[in-house]
Amino acid sequence: MKKIVTASTNPAVTKTITNACKSFSAFSCNIFGDTDSIISFINYELPDIKVIDYSSPSIDCDEIMEAIHSDSWLHYGGVIAVCKDRQKAIELAELKDDNILSILTVTEFVQNFTRLLRIIDQNQQFLYARGMQDIVGGREEGSFVCGNDLLDIRFYINFLVSYLYNTNRISSEDRMNLQMALTELLANAVEHGNLDISYQEKTEWLYKGGDIIELVKNKAQDPKYKNRKIKINYSIHNKASAFRITDSGDGFDWRKIMDRRAADDDTHGRGISLSKTFVQKLSYNEKGNQVTFQIANQVNSVNAIPGIMKPFDVLEYKDKQIVCRQDEMTNDLFFIVAGRFGVYVNLKLNTVLTPSDMFIGEMAFLLNDRRTATVMAVGNNCKLIKVPKTAFLSLIRKNPHYGIFLSKMLAQRLALQSQTAYVLQQKLEALQ
Repeated sequence: MKKIVTASTNPAVTKTITNACKSFSAFSCNIFGDTDSIISFINYELPDIKVIDYSSPSIDCDEIMEAIHSDSWLHYGGVIAVCKDRQKAIELAELKDDNILSILTVTEFVQNFTRLLRIIDQNQQFLYARGMQDIVGGREEGSFVCGNDLLDIRFYINFLVSYLYNTNRISSEDRMNLQMALTELLANAVEHGNLDISYQEKTEWLYKGGDIIELVKNKAQDPKYKNRKIKINYSIHNKASAFRITDSGDGFDWRKIMDRRAADDDTHGRGISLSKTFVQKLSYNEKGNQVTFQIANQVNSVNAIPGIMKPFDVLEYKDKQIVCRQDEMTNDLFFIVAGRFGVYVNLKLNTVLTPSDMFIGEMAFLLNDRRTATVMAVGNNCKLIKVPKTAFLSLIRKNPHYGIFLSKMLAQRLALQSQTAYVLQQKLEALQ
């Protein structure tokens, strides 16, 4: 069961969450009205979704967010911020906080939280991502289907981009570029594709001081456009991730737009040209209602270092340098910062570990046993953090929530491995 924790004293917010969670058995809800309780819950229970209500004056939301930021490796993603008014929502949006999935006014939250929870329920694989990508095979494919609500689209964008970032596939800079490209291209699909908002119509609306969100809402109520959908396909591989956005409109002359240079005084119209600078291989189908592009994934990238391990030195290893030997009576834990490490059992290569695998030597560490394999650096720029067991246990006593997180991560890995083994067994039985 996924945990949702709420920091709020606003009855409208708490009632909305309570009622929404009753509709989804996959979620449990905990509500707190004071700052200390919410921070304690976040540290020890590691909830998947955190609703932080800035409209509750008795709660120090900045202190709660600071507790989350204090160790982003542990407390990543999953924040829905609720604001008293649009001005506060704009202020939070300008901070570009990596942890925030959605920013809503109280009115928007009451109207939309159940829908957002449905999106989360349908895509739970994105909630717990740390170190999971290689276990599921390094290849994931799927799609989202949404209407013409820009709120839903922003949520899908943040959900997907945060997942790629938290699984170490993209850097902070790549994350920003991908988010901007998806935002621009999906806005085009809604406005110009599904809703037939012309360049001239949008220009006149903006010059009159109109809000584009209101224009989209108005057009989306027209029976002609009401049932049109946007489909977002994603294909995440080891070295690259590809995306396809398809709208239900009549298409457009994309060749003319692709070649167009926006003037300095244009109020809009730069979305496609900007997106081309952020991503790779951007192209449209002949009709013009489908755009595809891809981004390069990080390979053997550098891991963010958990806060609990920052007191320890980062050790560098050269090509073919031994980290530990089979049958050694050592039980230090190694956290993989960068590079590749070959694992040899009885002098035969068993596997190669990368930053995605996170740890080396957890079996000897947990079982207090001899090393079951020899580990050797592959190539240069290989970096590890060596954590002696006694020091690690001392840190766990001071930071017990880390023990909970690591146990959760190992349990998740075992569950995925068991599921994979079951599927393989079923396939073998079918061949017999």
